[in-house]
Amino acid sequence: MNTLCRYFVTKTKWACNTNAQCLPVRIRGISAVNQRYGRRVKADMGRKYRAYPTEGQEPVLTGWGHTGRALWNVALEQRVYLWEQRRYTLRAAEQCRHLTAARAGMDWMKDLPAQAGQQILRHLDTAYDNFWNPEHPAKFPSHKKRGHRLSIPFPGQAVEVRKLNRKWAEVRIPKLGWLRFRLSRVIGGTIRNATISRDGNGWHISFGIHTGAKPAPPNGKPGCGVDFGVAASAYVSTESAPRLMPPSLTKNEKARLKHLERKKARQITYAEKHNNGRYGNRLRRTIAQIAKLKTRQANRRQNFTHQLTTDLAKNQGWCGIEDLRVKNMTASAKGTAEKPGTNVRQKAGLNRSILDNTPGERRRQLQYKARLYGSELRVVPPFHTSRTCAACGEVDPQSRKGCGRLFACVRCGHEDDADHNASVEIEARARRTGGTVINGTRSTTTVRVPATGRRRMREALKPAHAS
Repeated sequence: MNTLCRYFVTKTKWACNTNAQCLPVRIRGISAVNQRYGRRVKADMGRKYRAYPTEGQEPVLTGWGHTGRALWNVALEQRVYLWEQRRYTLRAAEQCRHLTAARAGMDWMKDLPAQAGQQILRHLDTAYDNFWNPEHPAKFPSHKKRGHRLSIPFPGQAVEVRKLNRKWAEVRIPKLGWLRFRLSRVIGGTIRNATISRDGNGWHISFGIHTGAKPAPPNGKPGCGVDFGVAASAYVSTESAPRLMPPSLTKNEKARLKHLERKKARQITYAEKHNNGRYGNRLRRTIAQIAKLKTRQANRRQNFTHQLTTDLAKNQGWCGIEDLRVKNMTASAKGTAEKPGTNVRQKAGLNRSILDNTPGERRRQLQYKARLYGSELRVVPPFHTSRTCAACGEVDPQSRKGCGRLFACVRCGHEDDADHNASVEIEARARRTGGTVINGTRSTTTVRVPATGRRRMREALKPAHAS
């Protein structure tokens, strides 16, 4: 590998046109402030907008997305090879020099802007750092398939945003020009990075911005407990009725999705038998139609989640939720060949319902929204919340037989909706423990330690195709 090529980091500062209405994207004084105080300004908020590339820009962005995917795979393969052969850890700073040499010899790599390639290598550094972190659930970085979501990242210095009118704006991308996007909300900060991506609905551009917002003071409102479930999406202890998530897909959309999935399976079988596995245009259209339905489903689910978490963070002084282990809850029940599982199809349907309600995403949103609205998130142990009587504290599985909606305490006779009883118990635990899981029903503190392979070395001995 040629490591003698010099690499120059270019930090282009775009100057706003005085005749145009420019948004506050980057202030020259920020770099000086950072050097003076020895700190780096990072993005603390995100903004996402719908982008509308022209007919000439769309194929360019598609080609850049596939080039970035190939660069990620090659860089990951290079790191795995050097570690397996020489026990050498390669980082983005050195791979950027290799990227410069590759751009000089390969035209398809040269078409991708240099800033985007450097940002991809930095993202790979972040993926490795998350894998090495024992407190992060990330696995070993994996290769990106052709069907993976296309994205082209850029640093904040490489883009410039210009407002056209009240509803539209455009961003200047290196080697592409001005890209129009729908200004659905004010950017409201300094742009630190930008990412152009494509999903089933079209192209989007996301900005990571630095707002400098500080945590809001406590709002002084009363707290509550929230029980996230399947039959009742969320039951708040201070309310008399559950909050139900509307169906993410209608009946006709579910039938169409099922038809398209079967059509896709037939077309893939035909391609493997008669076309050497190559995808034809009809198969790609089917995949695009499925992706559009899936994106619509995800957007509806995300919309309900944002509305729920924003309302809880604004109108409650603190929110108590369960410390759920979603990965363990949604584990498959198929078992092994020697010991096959039972009720596999029923468990698979339950897993889909649990994941459709996104308890992990709700917790993530409550964590950052609580700081913005002066609220607090208290996480409590989830053990026996559905079997504990909120009136007398008796724990008995006979109080809730099966999966019924009625909770009837066998000791004191207290009757209530099972989910509402659980939310009241969650609120009581949050008041007692103050939101620390170590003061709950666990006898000892659970501390995650690195795996055996991670204690011996920084990178695990995994092949290139490991995930």
